[in-house]
Amino acid sequence: MKQNIQELLAAKDELVVKGEIIDAAEKYFAPNIKTIDFDGTVTEGKKATMEKLESFVGSIQKVNEITLIHGHGVAQDNISFSEFIFSFEMKDGSKNYWHEIVHCQWENGQIIEEQYFKGL
Repeated sequence: MKQNIQELLAAKDELVVKGEIIDAAEKYFAPNIKTIDFDGTVTEGKKATMEKLESFVGSIQKVNEITLIHGHGVAQDNISFSEFIFSFEMKDGSKNYWHEIVHCQWENGQIIEEQYFKGL
């Protein structure tokens, strides 16, 4: 039975909105995940991706906001898009605010590629 990407996306995005970013990645990233950051930096493989994500999340002092724009992402075939606002205060005293579009390519119920774009 083919898994419904819209349902998987909704479950993933719900975890992210609750601040459970590590759990979402652990559950939905495939072993061969490839992520592409705003600046073009590519991270390949689940181990490297999880280490990078855990380092980032560990540097957050306070979460001010994680909002899923429009209340849901959009999926068709094996591609999905979600639009978020992220606002964090970091342990180094800096503040991060992102309007981010997350593009995912899915295969067998897991994400094999996730790319991040800056929103306006």
